Amino acid sequence: MDVRENIKSLAQKFAPEFVAVRRHLHQNPELSFQEYNTSRYIKERLQAIGITDIVAVAGTGLLATIQGERKGETVVLRADMDALPIHEKNKASYASRNDGIMHACGHDAHSASLLLCAKILWELKKDVKGSIKLLFQPGEEVVPGGASLVMREKVYQDLGRLPHIGQHVQPNLPIGKVGFCSGKFMASMDELFLTVKGQGGHGAMPERLVDPVLIASHIIVAAQQLVSRMASPQTPSVLSFGKVIADGAINVVPYEVHIEGTFRTFDTVWRKEALQKLEKLVKSIAEGMGGDCELKINHGYPYLTNDTDLTRDMKSAASEYLGSKNVVDIEPWMAAEDFAYYSQKNPSCFYLLGAGNAQKGIQSGLHTPTFDIDEDALEIGGGLMAWLAIKNVGHS
Repeated sequence: MDVRENIKSLAQKFAPEFVAVRRHLHQNPELSFQEYNTSRYIKERLQAIGITDIVAVAGTGLLATIQGERKGETVVLRADMDALPIHEKNKASYASRNDGIMHACGHDAHSASLLLCAKILWELKKDVKGSIKLLFQPGEEVVPGGASLVMREKVYQDLGRLPHIGQHVQPNLPIGKVGFCSGKFMASMDELFLTVKGQGGHGAMPERLVDPVLIASHIIVAAQQLVSRMASPQTPSVLSFGKVIADGAINVVPYEVHIEGTFRTFDTVWRKEALQKLEKLVKSIAEGMGGDCELKINHGYPYLTNDTDLTRDMKSAASEYLGSKNVVDIEPWMAAEDFAYYSQKNPSCFYLLGAGNAQKGIQSGLHTPTFDIDEDALEIGGGLMAWLAIKNVGHS
């Protein structure tokens, strides 16, 4: 049996074990940088495989090493661990036991898949070239992002510049498929917090007030000029406001309105320029209407870029493993990922693992209370990652 078929056989053999791992993680989700039990559980699973070279990174994160028996270079395989503050509505037996917390972005599947990959690689150490670093990363969902903290660790910095590989389950992609995008793949992300100030009072006497609700309405509409009239049509940009709090009543105009949103793009220069323009715009509108507006910006992740050569090699290897018809090209995505930090410093590839199945009713999107995956994705994802590592992708 050749190595590829051996990996597929082992992935199939071990998959039920790691479906159970995924369900355990799904039942016991923890928020960003609070993944204490998750980290402990993953460490125990690594040790059960036989892996003992494990160090803590970024608080709750883990960096484990499998040393192959053949000479070669080092590659980093990454999975994230944290959950989201979402109340799960699924009725599955493995639904979240932690009220208001849910693995609605598939990080439970990412960790379980990488653990399966680790077990396969441990079984096939004689075929592994060089060193495989297994990075279980905390805090992907919140700024500043666990990746940025991992990169400050001496144990990580001592690794030098290395290929980084990551995968993300995607219910919009059918089970059995994987998707690759060369070059700029995911957007930068900045968090916006606006406080619009006015003069509140009785809604029946608007002439005596400075209405922050009206000001806020103008700001939300006018700010879309950033995308429609200030951004180049060749530069993808998104400005969205998802939270507006005007805590008044039917006859009470509040003194303040709070707005929260996000700005995303693929251009570093435009990103900085757009945020400067936004600050000037919101202040001038508020002042022109007699009020004031404070804008706080939490600068988030940079854009994620997939190395052209590495992505080409990974697509080729994935085609060997899954068949070319199951490896597809995908478009850039305006979502954000802190894997972007690795990609800015290292040759990296982040790809999507199909996890949707309409026949099973598994179609809910990421970050929704009914999100789930076709768990067959674990066997595919864990096996594929093991194949990429043994192929020594990134070290031609």
